[in-house]
Amino acid sequence: MKIYTKTGDIGETSLFGGRRVLKSELRIEAYGTVDELNSWIGLLRDVQTESTTKDLLKEVQDRLFTLGSTLAADPDNSKLKTPDLHESDIELLENAIDKMDEELEPLRNFVLPGGHVFVSYCHLARTVCRRAERLCVSLIHGTTKQEKSGASDAMNISIKYLNRLSDYLFTLSRKMAKDLGAEEVNWLPRK
Repeated sequence: MKIYTKTGDIGETSLFGGRRVLKSELRIEAYGTVDELNSWIGLLRDVQTESTTKDLLKEVQDRLFTLGSTLAADPDNSKLKTPDLHESDIELLENAIDKMDEELEPLRNFVLPGGHVFVSYCHLARTVCRRAERLCVSLIHGTTKQEKSGASDAMNISIKYLNRLSDYLFTLSRKMAKDLGAEEVNWLPRK
């Protein structure tokens, strides 16, 4: 199988299900951003030394492929079967957040991204995650009623998952800063 097909040379791509769309469509932007996020998570997994966190990040990457398949599916093709996200995927993130929070000082201020390159990777992943979330929100609210009824549950849990994932990545950035002995710089507005 060749890596290039030449079918996208005029700016179109195929949704799962076969329908051709412009590469500039919101749906393509959304799953492209989820793919970008998955790459950042892969980088985080590569620099992470703690095996439990590495395993969770691998699980997150798998869930992002699940989310991407939902986004890449033709919403007009009701016969397509794609994998689903589950509430348990969100609970896994919440449990990890709670466990890390037990070791961290309570958050009293906004935190400036940085302090260590690995911490910065977390913040970059977090901001890409937020962008993916915003794109999914735009997609679900900018679609037809027919499309909403077919994709609503899958899209709603996708948005919830991305929201919780960004919380996880923020908490992971704080935990990494603590573990690395990096300074966590609070944002203090000028007076």
